[in-house]
Amino acid sequence: QVQLVESGGGLVQAGGSLRLSCAASGSIFSFNVMGWFRQAPGKQRELVATIYRGGNTVLEDSVKGRFAISRDNAKNTVYLQMDSLKPEDTAVYYCTGGPALLSHKNSWGQGTQVTVAS
Repeated sequence: QVQLVESGGGLVQAGGSLRLSCAASGSIFSFNVMGWFRQAPGKQRELVATIYRGGNTVLEDSVKGRFAISRDNAKNTVYLQMDSLKPEDTAVYYCTGGPALLSHKNSWGQGTQVTVAS
């Protein structure tokens, strides 16, 4: 199994930026798809961004134009660049990888907290 570890979260002012990292213990190409989810207290887990094995990406409407997902193949790491952050972006951000975004076979990271102050 490939393990995932997120990092890069923290406290930032509204309008600021953060870059989250998802480091894999093995090749990220073992996954058909990888993605970033987030979960705020009292809310369902929400898909944020997706990257497919071939490199295509999808951003959800709530973050389109502000966030970007990318990867460094040599480092087996996927990134989430977050710009123009808003207080409503505050959540624990999780990285996942597997045959599909919500497959029971997926690997998940432990999460990293992002807090955006108004």
